Amino acid sequence: LVDPIAGIDEEAVNRASRADDILANAVVVPTLEEAIADCHWAVGTSARGRHIPWPLMSPRQCASHARQLVDAARSHSEEEQPQVALVFGRESRGLTNEELHLCHAHVHIPTVETFSSLNVAQAIQVLCYEMRLAALESVQEGNGELRWGVEWDHPPATHEQVNGMIHHMEQTLVDIGFLDPNTPKQLMTRLRRLYQRAAPDRMEINMLRGMLSAIQRLVKTTDSNNLRK
Repeated sequence: LVDPIAGIDEEAVNRASRADDILANAVVVPTLEEAIADCHWAVGTSARGRHIPWPLMSPRQCASHARQLVDAARSHSEEEQPQVALVFGRESRGLTNEELHLCHAHVHIPTVETFSSLNVAQAIQVLCYEMRLAALESVQEGNGELRWGVEWDHPPATHEQVNGMIHHMEQTLVDIGFLDPNTPKQLMTRLRRLYQRAAPDRMEINMLRGMLSAIQRLVKTTDSNNLRK
């Protein structure tokens, strides 16, 4: 739960209808970034299109992709198993653009246009149903298809790792004069979309950050030499 307006009180337990164990295990955090920091793939629910297009899925496609992500990493240790996050917005106004940009993809539940927005409980029920079906199919089919056709050699990067690389890239682009921090426009948003869509693994993120660090060192060396001249 991200900065909820209501607490987990007696009324909430009564409304849980014997699912109070879920409330007991609920984790409350101040920001969405903190909530999905250890997740490898996050998908946000959205009832409408956005100014910048983002990968969009149906609930069934979302569940299938989540299943493939988990199946592809079955050779890794228990600590490295992928974590998938379904991100639901506020009852009153859903998710903001900034929050949706933190998600790798968006999921839209197809409804008639005049009733495009479902309440949170309905949206959760639909997506959990599709996730349950995908999980059952995976067991019946012997773990289903691998995400890239093979068992991958490194676990997928978490949101925190990808986010750290993107912030590192932003500073590097400022350092080399490619990005004007006063007029960033949509550059970093589009780069975020690119890397989240690519779904890099942990090793790939480390490689990218190593390249960015090398660029920053070169810039500092060049600036230092210019000052001495």
